[in-house]
Amino acid sequence: MEMLDAADLRPAPLPGVEMTFTLAGVPSADVNRALYAMVGARVCWTDRFPWTHADWRAWVERPELSTWLAMAEGTIAGFFELEAQPGGDTEIHLVGLTPAFVGRGYGGYLVEQCTRRAWQRGELWAAGSGPASRVWLRTSTLDHPNAMANYRRRGFKVAAETTGPKLVPDPRVAPWPLPHDPRSASRRFQEEELIT
Repeated sequence: MEMLDAADLRPAPLPGVEMTFTLAGVPSADVNRALYAMVGARVCWTDRFPWTHADWRAWVERPELSTWLAMAEGTIAGFFELEAQPGGDTEIHLVGLTPAFVGRGYGGYLVEQCTRRAWQRGELWAAGSGPASRVWLRTSTLDHPNAMANYRRRGFKVAAETTGPKLVPDPRVAPWPLPHDPRSASRRFQEEELIT
């Protein structure tokens, strides 16, 4: 999915309590790995399971990557990772809520604020990378059931669509517990991934 103009971003309703966003000033493989597990376990984020600590460090310590923490009620409510790419592209790699905040009206505001910061590359983060000309992300049928509608409500449009299989690990051998066995839902054996 993509957004080609910052003016296309549509605001979300404010959540019931204040939600703040902080750029992680010190890159931390441990923080990103923990948030990936906490947020992603419910929606089958598994691509980084085989990453070593060195892989995580190499990922988060790049100047073009920023990690943002979302706080609400004194707790980490979610996070997102943004990457400044060549030619003005900015990719939203990950965006999601921690389990305690799912279903409480925070998701739209999280995606809105994530997208606002994606458009502010070169100003708030990724100094020297120049302005964003396009913000894009990937999603799939394994994502939260409301994710696609949320992205559309914020102003994203489908850029391309592909269908293909995704190997989903046995949750008994995953590096952190998954809430259910994602392999059991037959419709989820085929992942539809929207990419550019």
